[in-house]
Amino acid sequence: MNQEIFEKNYTMSSLHKAIKVLKAFSKDEPSLSLTELSKKTGISISSLQRFVSTFVYEGFLHKDERTKRYQLGHSLLYLGNLVKEESSLIIVAEPILKKLNEEIGESVSMNIIDGLERRCILNYDSTYPLSTKMFVGDTSPLYAGASSKILLAFMPNVEEYVENISLEAITDRTILSKEQLLEELKHIRLQRFAKSNSERVRGACSVSAPILNASNQIIASVSLVIPEVRYSDYDEHLLIETIQSVALEIEKQLY
Repeated sequence: MNQEIFEKNYTMSSLHKAIKVLKAFSKDEPSLSLTELSKKTGISISSLQRFVSTFVYEGFLHKDERTKRYQLGHSLLYLGNLVKEESSLIIVAEPILKKLNEEIGESVSMNIIDGLERRCILNYDSTYPLSTKMFVGDTSPLYAGASSKILLAFMPNVEEYVENISLEAITDRTILSKEQLLEELKHIRLQRFAKSNSERVRGACSVSAPILNASNQIIASVSLVIPEVRYSDYDEHLLIETIQSVALEIEKQLY
């Protein structure tokens, strides 16, 4: 298949133009005006205004209101760091989480922040017939469940997130008070663990710990998920210590 056929049948011209806008910036030209962007990309000013407005809104571009010039935004920095960290993160975490799964027999997962959601990037299912299933790629709100709340607790703009999010009842145990959620997130951050019972999935209990980078910023969370009917068979304090130990072991190997 030649390039012309590929571009005609399998690509989106508007997306190509959007990518052109981002690629127009360079080390030598980190800041560009709308006119300069138009000259570099060949995109008309009227079309460019729609692209850059969207990018600014999503955090992919930053506009200096004084000079009316644009530069790459922090969302790209976050995504770049995520790519860099996630590849090594999975390589390090896989054998550690697999070992925990084999030792305890319960579901073990690792999750990251993806936009305003929690996304599962690694999972080992329980060996028991009765278990709570989690799949790689699964997403959920950041305000419900231990694996989500631990990520949210360490998110730098947590107050802004809570202020602007609409808390919806996923189950009858989902936290719906923003004041209560913020208070719990404060305790989670101090204790470096989160726990939940049926907040997102009925009958599922979980404990979770954060994986932080050298600057104490959140990278991921690791979690144990156990059906409520079996949760009382375990010493909860031991479960928390175990998941915290696993998170620290991953941190040490990363940094």
